[in-house]
Amino acid sequence: MINRRTFLSSATATAALAALGIPPEALAANRIKLGNPAPFSFDALIAQVRTAAQSPYKPQNKPPAEILDKIDYEAHGKIRFNTDSSLFANGPGQFPVTFFHLGRFFQAPVHMYALEGAGNNAKAREILYDESYFDMPADSPARKLPRGSGFAGFRFQENRNGDQARLDWRKNDWVAFLGASYFRAIGDLYQYGLSARGIAIDVAQAGKPEEFPNFTHFYFEAPADKSDTVVVYAVLDGPSIVGAYKFIMRRDDDVVMDVDCALFLRQDVGRLGIAPATSMMWYSEAVKGTGADWRPEVHDSDGLAIWNGNGEHIWRPLNNPARITASAFGDNNPRGFGLLQRDRNFDHYQDGVHYERRPSLWVEPLEGWGEGSVQLIEIPTDDEIHDNIVAMWVPKAKAAAGSSYRLRYRLHWMKDEPFPSPLARCVATRLGNGGQPGQARPQNVRKFMVEFKGAPLEKLAFGELPEAVLSSSRGSFSYVFTEAVPNGVAGHWRAQFDLTVDGDDPVDLRLYLRHKNQTLSETWLYQYQPFKTRGIY
Repeated sequence: MINRRTFLSSATATAALAALGIPPEALAANRIKLGNPAPFSFDALIAQVRTAAQSPYKPQNKPPAEILDKIDYEAHGKIRFNTDSSLFANGPGQFPVTFFHLGRFFQAPVHMYALEGAGNNAKAREILYDESYFDMPADSPARKLPRGSGFAGFRFQENRNGDQARLDWRKNDWVAFLGASYFRAIGDLYQYGLSARGIAIDVAQAGKPEEFPNFTHFYFEAPADKSDTVVVYAVLDGPSIVGAYKFIMRRDDDVVMDVDCALFLRQDVGRLGIAPATSMMWYSEAVKGTGADWRPEVHDSDGLAIWNGNGEHIWRPLNNPARITASAFGDNNPRGFGLLQRDRNFDHYQDGVHYERRPSLWVEPLEGWGEGSVQLIEIPTDDEIHDNIVAMWVPKAKAAAGSSYRLRYRLHWMKDEPFPSPLARCVATRLGNGGQPGQARPQNVRKFMVEFKGAPLEKLAFGELPEAVLSSSRGSFSYVFTEAVPNGVAGHWRAQFDLTVDGDDPVDLRLYLRHKNQTLSETWLYQYQPFKTRGIY
């Protein structure tokens, strides 16, 4: 589906802006060109995609691949959107919109629309692609694209009324939608990191390739002046699914997004991933192969946190496995889950890209999701350039053709989780050779050091020791004890144990701390992979 380009005279463009209720200077000397108005409402958008689900999927038309392929990483990096052409550059609202250009890695054109008004009486005008919006070299292959080739995605720039000395809106953005149904936002540490997706279809599903539906249309409400909130609507389309989305996104110290979506299945889906998050885990302090890299750790997220329907807080450190693994954590109406970056110490990374500042992403259901499971997919990687982690909610009921879903949830992009447990939480997981110092190290024995820190551990009287409550899917434990971490920090304890296990099959471990039948810590879960760790120490 190709965006059509229409050249409008200055007078016509000015009239279009007036109809939108947007002052002409907002689009910077009328650089943004708008198409003819058409009625719009979210209800009508849902009805539209419901009807589309009754018909076979029709792939979008794309500009010539031989041209797009020439817009490689280097060429794409030389194409910059001119912020003078931003949507809402001078209001209304505080956050201008800029657009991404198509290229080798982003070949699917996306339709963009500016909305007049809101609710059931809104009007939509297409934002028509023009290469003049972009600064690019004279010999850029992008100049050979046909008229109306379209945009690849968009981003909201920082507050144009903000502190320019600290954060220049022309150079900084806070949310971006680019590629398939991927999007991401910064947290309160001003860093991008992991991504969210509109949907995940058949991730690591045996016998089926993963499907990547696209956001094909975006609609931007004209924001209220001085508001910290923006509203965007979207259409999702793919061979197995079609959907309508409403994003209400708030920029404060962190970023919070309310998502309202209606989904309709064209085909059966083996693994339907709701509110998926995608991240990167190369290695952490837990397991690192000798000489893998000079940096101590490299990851965007270090664990999966779950607050389940029973109120239990769970922490599952992430792995870079030897083979693709899928873990399911069954639940009924979960309270939330997320991929988090808990380790915020620069010295643990030693990298100028600042992995210690990467945001955490927490998914908060806003209504009951029923029975299903939080599923974690871990894929092997040998570099930091690949996202190899997916976390998502998978409903228990079969995702059959003709099924529909109406879901509401909230995404929190921040440095910490929004609903932290009052219990001590896990702050580190470390593995090493088993056995005791000064004695021969036994074969097939792994030592685990799991650290917890928090207020319940601070309240232990002098001489009191928390108990490590351990269980595993197989193997046996030995040399189990707890001790205060000898760093002088109150409430910082670690549990140590050795695990003896034969064979290469994964081992699921479970641990928490208690004292006199009182639970002191969240629950630590871990999937130990003997094949992955054998022989690397």
